Parts: sequence; C-alpha cells; structure tokens
Amino acid sequence: MAEESDLEKTEPASPRKLEQAREQGDVPRSRELATCTLLLGASAAFWFTGGHMITEMNGVLASGLSFDREMAFDMELLLAHAAASIIRLLIAFAPAALILMVVALASPMLIGGWLFSAEALQPNFGRMNPIKGIGNMFSTRSAVELGKAIGKTVLVGWIAWMVIKFEIDAVLALSVEPLKSGMEHLGHLLLVSFIFIVSGLIIIAAVDAPYQMWAHAKKLMMSRQDVRQESKESDGNPEIKAKIRQQQREMARRRMMTEVPTADVVVTNPTHYAVALKYSEKGNRAPIVVAKGADEVAARIRELAMENNVVLMEAPPLARALFRHAELGDEIPEALYIAVAEVLAYVFQLRAYSKNGGSRPQKPGDIDVPPELDPLNPAAEDADTNGLPQ
Repeated sequence: MAEESDLEKTEPASPRKLEQAREQGDVPRSRELATCTLLLGASAAFWFTGGHMITEMNGVLASGLSFDREMAFDMELLLAHAAASIIRLLIAFAPAALILMVVALASPMLIGGWLFSAEALQPNFGRMNPIKGIGNMFSTRSAVELGKAIGKTVLVGWIAWMVIKFEIDAVLALSVEPLKSGMEHLGHLLLVSFIFIVSGLIIIAAVDAPYQMWAHAKKLMMSRQDVRQESKESDGNPEIKAKIRQQQREMARRRMMTEVPTADVVVTNPTHYAVALKYSEKGNRAPIVVAKGADEVAARIRELAMENNVVLMEAPPLARALFRHAELGDEIPEALYIAVAEVLAYVFQLRAYSKNGGSRPQKPGDIDVPPELDPLNPAAEDADTNGLPQ
C-alpha cells in the first residue's frame, strides 16, 4: 500500500518540472479566451474606426469608377492611380489592423505568457499513431471540448436570436429608408449585434480559462517517488555527494601534509592534537596555521615533522587553543600572540644554537594561554556564552 501511495500523483508540479514543460512548449492555453479577446478587439477597432474606413472605401470606389480619359491611354497614370487607391485603403485600415495586432500579441499574456519553444517545432511521429488518436477521441479532454462546443453554439445562438428578436422592427424598417441612411443604419445594427454576440463568449472564456489552468496543473502533478527522484537529480545522490566530500577532505589533507615540512614548529598536545605553524617576517603579520589535526591526523603531522627536522613543541593548552580557534591557512588569533611568540623564540634560538653552537636554549616551561581559549578550561564555557570566537 505504501508503494502504491508513493506512485499516485498527489503532489503539485515542482518549479523544475514546470520549467521543463515550458521548454517543451507545454503551457496552459485557452483558445476560447484568445478568440474572445481577439473578437472584442475587432469590435472595438470597428467601433472607433469603422466610420472612417467606410468613408475611405466609398471614396476609393468612386475614384475607381471614374477616371480621366488620359488614364485610358497612359499606363503609368493608371498604375499610379491604382497605387494611390491601395495606399489610401491601407492607411484607412491601419488603425484597425494595429489594434488587432496588439490584442493578438497581448492575449497570450493573460494565461501561459509568451512562449517560443524549438522542441515544439520538432516532428513528433507519435502523434501519427492511429491507436493513440482513437484513444484521444474518447478521452476526458475530448468530452470537455465537445461540451464547450455545444455550450458555445447554444449560447451564441440564443444571444443572436434575442438580438434579432429585439431589432426585428428596425431591420424591417430598413426597406423604406433612403439608401444612404439605410446603409449607415444597417452597418450600425450589424456592429451592435456583433458586439452583443461576441460579449456572450466572455462567459465561455471565463469558464474555460480556469479549467485549462487546472487541467494543466493536474496533468503535471507528480508522485512522491517523482519528487524524490527529482530531488536526487537536482541536489545529487547523497551517497555520491558523501564520496565527493570524502575525496575533497582527502585532497585537502594531502595538500595540508605537503606544508608540514615547511613549518617552523609543530605544537602538540602531545598525542591528541598537533598544529603546525609557520612565520615569515616579510610575508605575514603573524604566524599562520599550515596544518592541524587530531588523533590519526595529528600522529601523521608529528611523523612528518620528525622526518623533516621540524621542531616539536609539547604545549597542551596552546595546542588545544590553536586547534579550536585557529583556522587552516589563517593567522593565529591575536589573543595567542604572546604564547606563540614564546614558542617561536625558542625555535629560532634552537636554530641559532644548531648553526653557531654556544649554550643550548632553555625550553619554555608552562606557556600561559588565556583561560577562555582553552576548551578544557571552565572559563571557556563562560566565554562561549558571551560570544567569544570558537
């Protein structure tokens, strides 16, 4: 039962799946909404510019039926007259065409947004499968489309019948009106009827648009198994990530170990911790930590130090403090300057003794470390609560 529940599509589509669907050209679209907005735009265009277009068409028609005698014998004049008439018509229809173009470009923004997908243009021979086509004929989507078509036909037919019933007297009166006023009255009746009929499509679009968004979201729903699989693909397999982190630690450890022979001193606990320090008067303001480790890593640091004649300095509180508060590759904390200075002074004196002879320097005794920096000191817990660095 648990496996079946994991395979049921109960989870909403993730942002990644929505993005993948969009790249494939799969976005919610409502043809009814696009048709409705385009027809309403056409209604507005003809309402505001229809009178001007009819006037210009009458002028072009009258100009085309009457022309000078010279045009009959001069082809250039005839072509120029025809070109002028065409330009006049284009200018007359330009405002309406511009309105329709703006509406056609803006209507996709209402649902789904603009989209251009190269994958949608690629041939898909699976759509030519007759078995799949027959299955689509009896699908839920086909039933919904059939219901919309029937509903749209009934609604538009009823609105058209109501408009004709309401305007029947005006239509019959057209036969007794003068030709010019009758034509203007007929154009007005047709435009008003068109607007009323198109307005009825708003009801269809208002129902279809939310349904298309819901159907698209339902189609892209994911099962819990899909969510887990996508999480693995996007975030990476936990086992692989653990191996990568392990390899990164190993690489960092190897790089760190190559720095131990260049250190000036290795401060030890003596067995649990080891911190290798290096100081350059020209390059650093304070000694830097070139290597540090605990337990097995500390043992390896001590082993490398002995192999390369790096001084080992046993100072447990200082080793613990450096391990806890000094980051690899960074300078030591300012609070440990004095303690580390004692160690380095002994190291440099020991080098001078090995090179020049003389009296052997005395190894420093207990090195004072601020109590709040020693992890084993109770004062360190109070320092932690007061916000001192860890």
